[in-house]
Amino acid sequence: MLGKNEGELGLLQQRMLIAESQRHHDIIQQDFLDTYKNLTIKTLMGMNWVAMHCPRASYVMKTDSDMFVNTEYLIYKLLRPELKPKRNYFTGYNMRGFAPNRNKNSKWYMPPELYPGDKYPTFCSGTGYVFSGDLARKIYRASLSIRHLHLEDVYVGVCLAKLQIEPMPPPNEFLFNHWRVSYSSCKYSHLITSHGLIFTELYDNTVCHLLVRAEK
Repeated sequence: MLGKNEGELGLLQQRMLIAESQRHHDIIQQDFLDTYKNLTIKTLMGMNWVAMHCPRASYVMKTDSDMFVNTEYLIYKLLRPELKPKRNYFTGYNMRGFAPNRNKNSKWYMPPELYPGDKYPTFCSGTGYVFSGDLARKIYRASLSIRHLHLEDVYVGVCLAKLQIEPMPPPNEFLFNHWRVSYSSCKYSHLITSHGLIFTELYDNTVCHLLVRAEK
């Protein structure tokens, strides 16, 4: 999921993206600046795309590009495809009782005029969360009547609060990690996400994990 960039570099990147899209068909893009403060727009774009093109999806996962995701453990240990799909289900690393950051120098600064409340509703860290497919359309529609907030995960939590849906805590608090977990085959076999990995680490860790699983 992508926005666009400006200038000559943006034009070069756009040509590369078009080539990748024609080859792999893996790009969803809209016309907005691809910046940290526009992550909410990007996420809502994804929600709307799922609602329009994948209305029968049982579950959806939103995650960042620097995340290791153990899809096998996610599917067979958490979502359990042998069971009837859940509805109104949202889970990840739960952020409960968090207050808005009023430090103007902080990356997560929230102006009081934008969000005057003392506490955010419960939300899940935007590094990686999972929700039932029916929520994509519901969250997107709720967003149409809620003031835009630049903190994407907080904003999704606000939409869920309007829908009167409380994010579920995962069955194990170490399944979703919004921090970096040092690699070991044992640890990575029993988690869903680990944060802060660069491309080569993602590739190496995924290959190692698959090899260990194959040997077992």
